[in-house]
Amino acid sequence: MRFDIEGGGGPQNQLLHRKVPLKNKSIFSGALFQYLEENKKWRNRFLFIPDSYNINFYENKQAYDRGLHPKGTIICAGYRVLTSMEEYLELLNTSLPGVKAKVGSSPFLKCATQFPLILWHPYARHYYFCVVTEKEQQKWNAVFQDCVRHTNNGLPEECKVQTPAFTDAVRLYRQAHGHYGTWEMMCGTPPQILANLVMETLLPEMRDLIAPKLKGKMHERQRNWILISDAVYGLVQSQTQAQYEAVVQSCEAGRPPLETTIRTDMDQIITSKEHVTSKIRTLVLPKAEKLLKVSIQPYISSILDALMEPTSRGFFEVRDLFFRELVDMSKNLLNDGNKEKLGEHMEKISMLAFHPVKMQSCYEKVETLSLEGLQQRFDVSSPSVFVQRAQILMREQMDDAVYTFEQLLHQSLEGQEQEDFCKTIQRCQDRVIKKFDYDSSTVRKKFFREALLQIFIPYMLKQLSPSCSAVSLDSGKLLQNTFILTVCPYQLSFNVPAVKEAAVQRRHNLYRDSIVLTNSDPNLHLLGENPPIDWAEEYGGGQEEMDGENTGDPEVQKRRRMKQVVSMIQIEGNAPVLPNESCLEVPAADNIPEEETAVRSDTSLSQKSEKQVTPRPLESLKPQDQRQSGNSRGTAEPQRTFF
Repeated sequence: MRFDIEGGGGPQNQLLHRKVPLKNKSIFSGALFQYLEENKKWRNRFLFIPDSYNINFYENKQAYDRGLHPKGTIICAGYRVLTSMEEYLELLNTSLPGVKAKVGSSPFLKCATQFPLILWHPYARHYYFCVVTEKEQQKWNAVFQDCVRHTNNGLPEECKVQTPAFTDAVRLYRQAHGHYGTWEMMCGTPPQILANLVMETLLPEMRDLIAPKLKGKMHERQRNWILISDAVYGLVQSQTQAQYEAVVQSCEAGRPPLETTIRTDMDQIITSKEHVTSKIRTLVLPKAEKLLKVSIQPYISSILDALMEPTSRGFFEVRDLFFRELVDMSKNLLNDGNKEKLGEHMEKISMLAFHPVKMQSCYEKVETLSLEGLQQRFDVSSPSVFVQRAQILMREQMDDAVYTFEQLLHQSLEGQEQEDFCKTIQRCQDRVIKKFDYDSSTVRKKFFREALLQIFIPYMLKQLSPSCSAVSLDSGKLLQNTFILTVCPYQLSFNVPAVKEAAVQRRHNLYRDSIVLTNSDPNLHLLGENPPIDWAEEYGGGQEEMDGENTGDPEVQKRRRMKQVVSMIQIEGNAPVLPNESCLEVPAADNIPEEETAVRSDTSLSQKSEKQVTPRPLESLKPQDQRQSGNSRGTAEPQRTFF
């Protein structure tokens, strides 16, 4: 309520923000091989990734087109994407202490190709995929990474009070259990985060109780442990989901009378809070000042450099990628410039920020971020917390720049002739680049300050927590929150000058705080209220009719009209191609028995493909063999794509 009254403040963004960026869009779809633990076989699966970034997998593409329910759905929060069996086995060996693979021993899983894609989770089941070319592996890896990045960012940022309140509650709970540093599993929606919080304590107890009782070979014990952990994690999630929803409903029901009371007594509440804060400040600040000067201030510059260098390179790459895409569009329009071509190019550029393959070069720049030598001192479990946060901010900045460019270009093109396209694009591009530079500086400075607080505040709390116990209050949580409000401003007095100094020196293209662009384009924000621009509909003459458009199922019609951000992979030469609608099997590990029949009876294969009983090795498949098993990728129903 105090936030509602006083507001958040801060510099005003120059770029527009898209409210619903992925409306009627999907991210990616395609076929690849999945290892099924139920029958220990590799089967071809069709994967579809909607705007929720959850991975849905189907028996084949026909099942998706008919609107059938998926075989399964992967919610990627908390997962890691691995592209080598060695990396996966190394993580697997750490899951059960004392149960490690011997040199030369065979794992329970053998990848059918040289290009695996594995989704690993510390608590949930693992998912195993593989593809037949390195190009496919790179594209699927970028897509999976984006799914993890998006679902990890599950706390809504527009909730300026509820989200910080929830994160504070999690922080206080972990501090009560002696965990003060950053936490990698602070990812997903609130129920998922609460489930991770439970598993953090429960998993070691389960391991001590169950691990000694697991029998069989090493890989069998590892596999059984994964299944047990996944089952328990599922039960915990179902309980946290139900209990969290009950708590939220209870809070919402009790909000109106509480709000009335708080508004009436707001002055007294603020006065009391400031009184308590002054008492804690008197007690804590002398010790905090000594701790800051001796143990923290010497490290601020080195940590800031470690954060600034890769993060700024990532934002520069975002700027360059945006610039290159617009230059390419202008070149293409010089030779064949008409409204249809413009609509085609703009339809692609409008989803640039959500194209994980094109954005991968930007994301890779910040993945070099390292806090080596400082992680143990300040209890930073991994820099991945800061890497993923920076990547989310980079994607938001790219989409803001693209959306602003769309609105400016659309406004400028009204009533103009086609020969003015390139000049108009250039003018709009220059305006957006200037705004991007300012917003990029503001976003990065805020990110650096928040990152420094995330690193140093837990360390200070751990060192100064004995001082808090001397203050007598009825509520320990109120004490800790007030203590945070006391220490944070003092900590900022050390952090902010370091960031300001970097800006004054023009390091990494940061603007000084004194440079404020206010009302530099007063009419621009009015464009943000306009409806989304459908470039294909307005400039391209409408979307083509697709096969089966007259089907009676509205859900099927919606799926077939849905536009896809990432295109299918075009295989060059005679490389093997995964069939979209075949259930062709790939041989599993040699020591795992195969079933007698290779194709399920409920699949919609042609009679000729149903007669295939003995699958051939993947590398022996040739393009003419693929055509025998239904619709291959080369003959599949065409999809409307962005790239």
